[in-house]
Amino acid sequence: MNESIDALQLNLGDGGLLAMNISLAFIMFGVALELTVGDFRRLSKEPKSTLVGIFSQFVFLPAITLLLVLFFEPHPSMALGMFMVAACPGGNISNFFSLLAKGNAALSVSMTAIATLAAIVITPFNFTLWASMYGPTNVILKEIHINLWEVFKIIGLILGLPLFFGMMVRHFREQWASKIANWIKGFGVIFFSGFVLVAFAMNFDNFINYVHLVIGLVFFHNAFALTGGYGLASLFNLPEPDRKSIAIETGIQNSGLGLLLIFNFFDGLGGMALVAAWWGIWHIITGLGIGWYWSMGKSALQRVISNA
Repeated sequence: MNESIDALQLNLGDGGLLAMNISLAFIMFGVALELTVGDFRRLSKEPKSTLVGIFSQFVFLPAITLLLVLFFEPHPSMALGMFMVAACPGGNISNFFSLLAKGNAALSVSMTAIATLAAIVITPFNFTLWASMYGPTNVILKEIHINLWEVFKIIGLILGLPLFFGMMVRHFREQWASKIANWIKGFGVIFFSGFVLVAFAMNFDNFINYVHLVIGLVFFHNAFALTGGYGLASLFNLPEPDRKSIAIETGIQNSGLGLLLIFNFFDGLGGMALVAAWWGIWHIITGLGIGWYWSMGKSALQRVISNA
């Protein structure tokens, strides 16, 4: 079983890949309806926090991922999944978790906007760069021969165009955009969740047989991402709300985009897909958990414990 996971391929069925592409683009359009040019301009107003956050997401996380891969030496396809998740921008729900955690919501939104736009170039570059540094994953990359232009094109279509059109709608029809943003995102999330449930049902046996192999990896990967992002922000002496948001932006990754790329360019390679899929489940659990903890505050938590 340990060897066969590298040969395992998950199935999306007819039209499954198209449904995934459309749902992710829809979610991104909904997110973009809440973004403005000012969210990008905030980089000049809060350069230190934003730059630390972008560095944490696009340099620190891939680097710590390589160290974890070297330490745990997972099966090559699983390691490739870890590199894919680390190369993706922050997840679309990271802003909600930052707000819940009483972090710097404006910083979180700015990082989401900048990281999403930068991901068109940085995600394929980062994935190829860091995955090539580990021998077993480098072998897979050479065998598959990824067309980087096609990767750029897919990410541009799924993230770039919805981001552009969503911001245009927000700029010219601000009130209308504000009214429909939550509906658009909600519909996209429900559509994507429905797709995930169908895909899960189609691959139920494979998930049950192999998911135990990725649970520990994803736990440590996500834990190091969250604590590392917070620690890096602390190292630069950033305010507590900024530390929370940078931690969340580093630990809440757009694993949906990772799955899309895995099915587009790796034919649903089992180890990769399982890591990205379980990350998508687990980071919601940790995001809610850490958001709840930070929203209560230490004094409130201590009162709860003392009264228990």
